[in-house]
Amino acid sequence: MPIHRSRPSWEILSGDSADVYFARAEKILEKEGLDPVVTMEVFARQDAVLCGIDEAKNLLGHALAEAPDGDVIVEALDDGDEIGPKEVVLRITARYRAFGLYETAILGMLAQSTGWATAAREVVRAAAPEPIISFGARHVHPDITDVLDYAAIIGGCVGASTPAGARLAGLSPTGTMPHALVLIFGDTVDAAVAFDRDMEPDVPRIVLVDTFKDEAEESLRVAEALGKRLYGIRLDTPAERGRVTADLVHEVRARLDLAGHGHVRIVVSGGLSPDRIRYFKEAGAPVDSFAVGSYISGATPIDFTADLKEIDGRPIAKRGRIPGRTDSPRLRSVRLADWREGGR
Repeated sequence: MPIHRSRPSWEILSGDSADVYFARAEKILEKEGLDPVVTMEVFARQDAVLCGIDEAKNLLGHALAEAPDGDVIVEALDDGDEIGPKEVVLRITARYRAFGLYETAILGMLAQSTGWATAAREVVRAAAPEPIISFGARHVHPDITDVLDYAAIIGGCVGASTPAGARLAGLSPTGTMPHALVLIFGDTVDAAVAFDRDMEPDVPRIVLVDTFKDEAEESLRVAEALGKRLYGIRLDTPAERGRVTADLVHEVRARLDLAGHGHVRIVVSGGLSPDRIRYFKEAGAPVDSFAVGSYISGATPIDFTADLKEIDGRPIAKRGRIPGRTDSPRLRSVRLADWREGGR
């Protein structure tokens, strides 16, 4: 998958976003003249879909740019790898003061993105073979919507709603139209015709049909107005009206087919989870794709741990852990120069 990452932010590179005790440790080690070569390993404690590791490689590519060749060895898995409990996903061998300050950032990148990617994989598997689109941007801070949507795509979503997130994954954004547009026009067909008239030809014509009238009626009106140019309709009936049901999907599909609009696809959104998606699947509802937001964006971060396992070549570990490098045959060597600005 193409990666287009920018230089890490000043807050990350300066250590301003790190737990303060790492900065204090760096200061103490500097004053004491200590800077050993250490080996650090990072792992999680559960099955998951790894994500955020490529962002960590990007950070290390910049943080360790001044380290002499041969003094740094980084091994890692890749975004999208399925990992097991306590499997090492990242191993860094370098002088501690060159990267110790970034432990908070690395663990945070992995925890949040892996949680999102793992949740995305859950809904993708529940919906298979129908595709999932990530609609979770509205549930997180705008500064991290790109990371969320990228993680969702890593987890198996075919698209994402934000240009920033889709771009990070090398895709174009996916979306339909907001209820606000339909409300402002005052009629679903008028909004659909304007959408068709003003949007670029490569934007799929997918129209929201639950704003004013019965969804089946609106679907037919829009299909008659746009004809073959209509790619699909989106059902997003609110909870106040009973949400989207399998029966509604069956009715909309039947009415479209009877009127000669068998090419029109049906997208379902609104509070979807693996259980809700399985409900549609078990009922045989002819849904062509699902748009999922809060189930992915609200996923619990997956806890990662970083341990020092060697100091100047000597095996070491905190109590309860096994000293020395963990056997990790899946780790692959990372060429950090590829992850610096102007690289990947």
